[in-house]
Amino acid sequence: MILRKYGTSMQSVELNFDSRALTEIGFRRDHAHSISVEDFETGYERVGLHELLAEEEGWVQDETEQRLLDQLEAGIQELMDSLGEAEVLVVESQAGVDFPKTRHKSRVVVEGGENRLFFSAWVEPPLRMGRYRKV
Repeated sequence: MILRKYGTSMQSVELNFDSRALTEIGFRRDHAHSISVEDFETGYERVGLHELLAEEEGWVQDETEQRLLDQLEAGIQELMDSLGEAEVLVVESQAGVDFPKTRHKSRVVVEGGENRLFFSAWVEPPLRMGRYRKV
């Protein structure tokens, strides 16, 4: 399960990664689980911190960014698969402070006598995910 802080509560979220969205790296509340921040802080301890990065290159900007987001999603899925029975992941990156965004750069490449754009995409800053265990 993935939790994210919303005001005074920690709520379960699902991934919402879409290269066509304004906020490509998104989490959507699924309303499956909610706990007050106070109860969470007294009932769970952080046992690890993971910083997830991804990079991708390609000829089509949208496809390159979607593959980048797929890499990031695969990293989160790996973390979720490795969770113990009493463990949860918490999105620790905060909106407006250090929340990751996709960045990209393009360069002109001459191929077959024609100029083509080649795109590089990456996530900056890293997506911080905490691993918490129930006390």
